[in-house]
Amino acid sequence: MIDFKEHLYDDDPSQGHPDVRTRLRDAYYFLLGNGRIQAAVQISPAGEGTPLGLLVMDPERLGKKREALTFEDGSGLEGTMLGLHTGGQTWHPDGRLLQAHWITREGVPAVEVSWPAGDAQVTECFFCPWPDRPMLVREVKVRSPQGMPHAVLTTALRGQHLRKELALFDNTASWNLCYRLEDGRVLLEEGVTDELTRPHAERLTTPSSLSFAEPLLDHYFNAARVQLPAAISASGRMDGSIWQYNREWVRDQSMVVLGLLMAGHHQLARTMLARLFAEFVTPEGDTVDSSVRRDPDEVELDQGGALLSALAAYCRWTGELSFADQLWQRVVAVAEFPLQPVFRHPGSGLLANSREYWERHRLYGILPGMELTYQLYAAVGLHAAAEMARALGHANEAERWTREATSLWGAALHHPTHSLVEGGRLIKRRGLDGQVQRTITASAEAQLHPSVPLAGPGPHYLNPDTSCVLPIALEMLHPTLPIAQATLADMEQLWNQQWDIGGYGRYHVSSEPDSPGPWPFASLFVARALAEAGDGEKVWRVLRWLNSVPGGVSGAWFEFYGPRPCPPCPQVGIIPWTWAEMLGLLVEHVAGVRPRGDGLHIRPQLLPGVNRIQGDFPFRGGRLCIDIKRAESPEQCRLHTDGQMLRSTAKEAVISYQEGDLHVEAVVA
Repeated sequence: MIDFKEHLYDDDPSQGHPDVRTRLRDAYYFLLGNGRIQAAVQISPAGEGTPLGLLVMDPERLGKKREALTFEDGSGLEGTMLGLHTGGQTWHPDGRLLQAHWITREGVPAVEVSWPAGDAQVTECFFCPWPDRPMLVREVKVRSPQGMPHAVLTTALRGQHLRKELALFDNTASWNLCYRLEDGRVLLEEGVTDELTRPHAERLTTPSSLSFAEPLLDHYFNAARVQLPAAISASGRMDGSIWQYNREWVRDQSMVVLGLLMAGHHQLARTMLARLFAEFVTPEGDTVDSSVRRDPDEVELDQGGALLSALAAYCRWTGELSFADQLWQRVVAVAEFPLQPVFRHPGSGLLANSREYWERHRLYGILPGMELTYQLYAAVGLHAAAEMARALGHANEAERWTREATSLWGAALHHPTHSLVEGGRLIKRRGLDGQVQRTITASAEAQLHPSVPLAGPGPHYLNPDTSCVLPIALEMLHPTLPIAQATLADMEQLWNQQWDIGGYGRYHVSSEPDSPGPWPFASLFVARALAEAGDGEKVWRVLRWLNSVPGGVSGAWFEFYGPRPCPPCPQVGIIPWTWAEMLGLLVEHVAGVRPRGDGLHIRPQLLPGVNRIQGDFPFRGGRLCIDIKRAESPEQCRLHTDGQMLRSTAKEAVISYQEGDLHVEAVVA
């Protein structure tokens, strides 16, 4: 049985410098990295912690915030700030006055931060210029329209102090610094040359681009596209939540693979998949969660299906079916794993155990039974495995897995006594006896903190749960069906439950063994399903909410927003999965770019206020270029492509896969 201590953490953010805390008041972070070095630029505008701090980390070593290589026990990140000394005065960044945003520097993502120093303006630019070197460059420019007397810039790193005498030419001076990771420590150097900071074009890949001519959507796409790969090491290692868990999940990383494919980082997606199949899948087809292998009763039965779906998506985006062939033995094991008798409910054939999607288990009151998402992802994964099997000539496996997937999902929706439908809507969980598990009660063994809702008086409801909208988002349940509409309506109970800042909780707050609060990636589950259903106004509500919380400026969100007892709970961290969900919403649902087993589906769903989308994606050895416009009248609707059109309707076109460039132009309602 899962040990309750797995959920306990001993890192106390009240001990040490305020910079120990991940969630300083109104603070946000920009994540940078190239797989060999990782950094976060901390912006803390409200007076808590260092206003402009730099965390440098080794992406191969998962750790807490206080373990960052630029963090000092007594002074936190203060030493990483610049000081400008002139005219007998010293100026440092003021969090209330600085401005920070994403830019592109020498073709790579960069964070630009500007702050006033008396009559002067200091601009700092942080970026990783070389994709294969563990280096972060910090370019500093000082501009003083009035000129200035003798001036000095200073900064420090763990006792190493650097000083730069400024000579202003045309009222401008500059200073280039480099943070280099070597043998588990950071070295700070100055005098970086232009040649060193300028990446060679052949070393850079051109990722996806997508423009909505709408600033917030453009910001979200760019922030997800550049920060998702920055969260991953060159070997494919990724913390499930940066600074928070220091653990890895097949589920999270499978979702991230999908995001990487849409963002155009195909080689990194391949690296992650190869590592997952080699190190996180057992010969029997079991998958690791939270860096641990589980007993059958506690296995997360969605993970294998998510992994198979990610591999199939890789083959569709790249055309590299040979990669699946190389992994075939493990593919077979993963596909067959959930079909074992130990997981099959004898009356319905549905998958059953005592773990649920959000990782609650027996100690939290989860009874043996059937979880909706386990049926969903097992079916999705089996369909994906069957697609690859057909393409590779494994006809028997393709037929078997298609049959099993169809049977499993059919039972989930239609079984007379054990379906995951009740009251005309999807439900989360049903017991082995066919009764809906409506509530849970935690055992004393769980040792919950007294402040969390599940530790309080009951009842503690399981429904509604945002995972119930995933069949709609994944196109396993048509959004116009009454079941889908009722399920989406049910989700509105989760908006602003015990808070008033907006956002969806991941499920009914009464059964929360953690702190109450809205979750960004769970809110994006709902947004994706709402987009499928054509409810653009509610999609915008989610997107605007994400812009209202700390993290909106940088596009890097915490796991959730709300109070948390730390310890025993861990501090919140930045969740890479959220970027993958954002990319899924914008690329698949809004722009409508959906590679599927039978071809490339183009089905845009323009949000209110979005009248044109232009995109360019790495795709099967070439580039996929889309140009989508809103029609002024139904008569204007049309679609043109230089590829082979397989079929089309007023809302969707399916185009045959081909090597090389592919162009699609569409005018849609």
